[in-house]
Amino acid sequence: MDSNREKLASGRTVIVKVLAIESSCDETSAAVVCDAATPDGRILSNVIKSQIAIHAEFGGVVPEIAARNHMDVIDVVVEEALEKANETLKTVDLIAATAGPGLIGGLLVGMVTAKALALMNGKPFMAINHLEGHLLTPRLCYDVEFPYLLLLASGGHFLFAEIFGVGKYEVLGKTLDDAAGEAFDKVARMLGLAYPGGPSIQKIAKNGDSSRFDYTIPMQRRIGCDVSFSGIKTATKLHIATLKNICDQDRADVAASFQLTVITHITKKLRKAYQMTKSKPKNIVIAGGVAANEALREAVAKICEQENFNFSAPSLELCSDNAAMIGWAAIERMLAGFKPSKLDAKTRPRWPITEIDDSTESNIE
Repeated sequence: MDSNREKLASGRTVIVKVLAIESSCDETSAAVVCDAATPDGRILSNVIKSQIAIHAEFGGVVPEIAARNHMDVIDVVVEEALEKANETLKTVDLIAATAGPGLIGGLLVGMVTAKALALMNGKPFMAINHLEGHLLTPRLCYDVEFPYLLLLASGGHFLFAEIFGVGKYEVLGKTLDDAAGEAFDKVARMLGLAYPGGPSIQKIAKNGDSSRFDYTIPMQRRIGCDVSFSGIKTATKLHIATLKNICDQDRADVAASFQLTVITHITKKLRKAYQMTKSKPKNIVIAGGVAANEALREAVAKICEQENFNFSAPSLELCSDNAAMIGWAAIERMLAGFKPSKLDAKTRPRWPITEIDDSTESNIE
């Protein structure tokens, strides 16, 4: 049991409660999270208002529309989160918000709201890195101990990282072009499937023949564990071009072949990423929206079973963007000795996890 978990299990009676806000992309979310000793008691509420229906006609997120929608619903979402948790702004101990990375308009809505609530109610404020929220989510769900190897795959991000402790992260590899989720979205558009592309492709791939179309796995001879999805996307476009009067079975076969190729590419690089770790951890975790893909979860779980590793993946709701992971990251940082942020902390559309270190987040510029 690591030091944070020892603190949580020490029997102390004071439970820290955090109101958190997440608005980095197209989900407006607020949650109340506490440092209960067991995972079942940590999430007191987690309200998520999705904008999928709003952006579906565009085939992707339109930043300006997303920001306006965040503004329209943020107050209601925060109020609902507090009500479901049976808490008030007076009873929570800290207010946290995603400061980056993400879409600047959405980040500003969440940050301004959180800062205003903190100032008006005399509460400390903490700016949280969105990626750190994802990478610490397995500890929210399962008490995963440090160190662990992380596969983070989402609509906007893809990386392998060795997680040594709170604020101590080393990126081992990343995408050189598209994120995995972005590749799923683009292929889904090629096939005329609904946005977001990941769930749509996963659904029809179950009825497809994954061996019908030939693909080359990218970067097999390249040293390291960087990945590339652009070639797989281009190959898919060429396969679709060979089809005349494309039917539902054609779409299912393309989806299955594409999905298998992406997962094979990821799992091969996951093995290389493990070889690059310093601590040779026994815990392998996946996080992010693409971590909800059933086939990917099964493939990584199989590797862990073969190698006698412990495998963890958040619940499907906690794979997508949500405020509970932001609140938990704030609690982890508090327990690790990090100080609250200053109210002049800035939003950061780009904020690599390598820039989250042992310095306080009040130094955000």
